[in-house]
Amino acid sequence: MAYHPHATPNFRNMIVRPMWMALKTALRTIPYIGSRSRFLAGHKGGEKYHAQQVEMIDEWTAERLGPDHPSVGKIYAGDRETSDVVPYLERPLTVMYPYERLEELEPWLFVPGNYNGRIGIIWETCTACKLCIRACPNGCVHMTTEKRVNVLDTTEEGDEWHGYGSEIEEGGLVARKKEEFEQIEEDYNLVLEHNDAPQQYDFGDLIKLDGDVATVRWETGGVDEVPLADLQPAEEDIVSGRIDNGRCMFCGLCMEACPFESFFMTNEYDGMSGYSRQDLWMDAPRTRVLPVVHQERVDAELVKRAKQERGKREKRAAKEAKASERAEA
Repeated sequence: MAYHPHATPNFRNMIVRPMWMALKTALRTIPYIGSRSRFLAGHKGGEKYHAQQVEMIDEWTAERLGPDHPSVGKIYAGDRETSDVVPYLERPLTVMYPYERLEELEPWLFVPGNYNGRIGIIWETCTACKLCIRACPNGCVHMTTEKRVNVLDTTEEGDEWHGYGSEIEEGGLVARKKEEFEQIEEDYNLVLEHNDAPQQYDFGDLIKLDGDVATVRWETGGVDEVPLADLQPAEEDIVSGRIDNGRCMFCGLCMEACPFESFFMTNEYDGMSGYSRQDLWMDAPRTRVLPVVHQERVDAELVKRAKQERGKREKRAAKEAKASERAEA
């Protein structure tokens, strides 16, 4: 019968090794000493796993955010912290999740920039083409309806691409920017928040249009007469907005399949659990992402669609001109 060295208990395995592990744990609590490599190795020849400083943002995200963003250039060690007064002394740190979170202890930190978290969707650019649904291997993306302002209608008077959206008509939906529209963009941080993105518009039904004044019945209640210049066309469209988070494996294929760059894998790791399968269904308000988060992509989609609409109008005008010439001849 072959003998295995670890088959029977011995003094080293039962006494020495546990005592040494307990000693290393105690030594880690001592400033400066605890960060030395000889106390941090997991085992002989193994990888060191404590106090390893890691760049928490990838190059692509750093380029997109710009050099002034607070998360750029930061290095993080997940189990130790220092103080501003004595930065060269460290102490062990345990994050008591879910009562504490990393972003509360280090405001600049969330998770690596290439982390695939909750699915987020920019409704302004979604066309319900269903490519995301076809690409999803788990069948967790579903269609729903959502009131929104189309990206072509987000422009204002004087903008280069203004006027290529839809027209405001009686009986249709309209939207009005909330008074805190810009404040919502500045205050809501997708990195730190773990709830629904706030709605930036008030929606209502246009009852009557009288010159430059529109009578609107708001969804929040009440009927007002509003200057037409304060309103934007709105629509209730079918969008790929309902996500079964219990089936999602966060592969990002929906994001890659979207031709309009409406889908994003956000950095949100929290708020994706529940006590039943029904709690894991996320409807449109939960998956909405404010356009300002990826404004450069929204602007690119706006330009593309505006050019397409301008081409259609030019062709239509040329066709009508030819028809009128034939009629006169």
